[in-house]
Amino acid sequence: MPTTRWILAALVLAITAASLAAPGKTLRLNLRTRVELFKGAGDWREARFAESIPASSTALILCDVWDKHWCQGATDRVSALVRKMAPVVDLARKNGVLIIHAPSDTMAYYKDAPQRLNMLAIPSVAPPAPIALTDPPLPIDDSDGGCDTPNNPLPVNYRAWSSQHPGIPIAPPDLVSDDGRQVYSALRFHGVKTLLVAGVHTNMCILNRSFTIRQMTKWGVRCILVRDLTDSMYNPAHRPFVPHDQGTQLVIEHIEKYWAPTVTSEELMKALKES
Repeated sequence: MPTTRWILAALVLAITAASLAAPGKTLRLNLRTRVELFKGAGDWREARFAESIPASSTALILCDVWDKHWCQGATDRVSALVRKMAPVVDLARKNGVLIIHAPSDTMAYYKDAPQRLNMLAIPSVAPPAPIALTDPPLPIDDSDGGCDTPNNPLPVNYRAWSSQHPGIPIAPPDLVSDDGRQVYSALRFHGVKTLLVAGVHTNMCILNRSFTIRQMTKWGVRCILVRDLTDSMYNPAHRPFVPHDQGTQLVIEHIEKYWAPTVTSEELMKALKES
């Protein structure tokens, strides 16, 4: 017999799904991508195009926006990103965009949260066979873990995080998961066709988590990276020996070439306000 907790979660889930699926606003986004003008020539050009997407069939997933990272530089940059990210999340939610919080390795912290229970109550949907896509190597060397903080106080790859950063509130209609199949099932359940992606890190979790760009694209989900609400794990002491921010931009361009178009938070906020 289902417990009262699960019954309540299923009821809230049904109400939330109905409200998010209601006809609503259309987001008119200016997207950026990269095209190879002559195939095989290696000459990639920036291209921009306008795309209109219904807010009710859009989700925003926040990838690994943790409370703390083992690399101090990464922790500091995420804290700065959170201040910029929080108003975007709030406005997106108010306009009918489904918000999914995905702080990996912290699900025990959220085991009793309604947003976690609502995710678990969603019927499982088997993803389709993955699309075969080109997967070239990254333009940066992150083999050392990517920390750019001299004399970093914590050991490399120490699990320093325990939850999502407190600067991003988790609201009643939101969902919580770090599992790609759960997220895919939620997208299908809510009729989501476009997945906006924000968080960290572009060259690692943003590409490689089961709930983000590479896997979701292979499963046929249209992904868009919010390119100024992300960061990379890159140490300028390694190839291609450029400043950290430039290394991040190189990874963003790599994503635009092979995986997904991008948008800025300013353009997204403008679309949310105008829609």
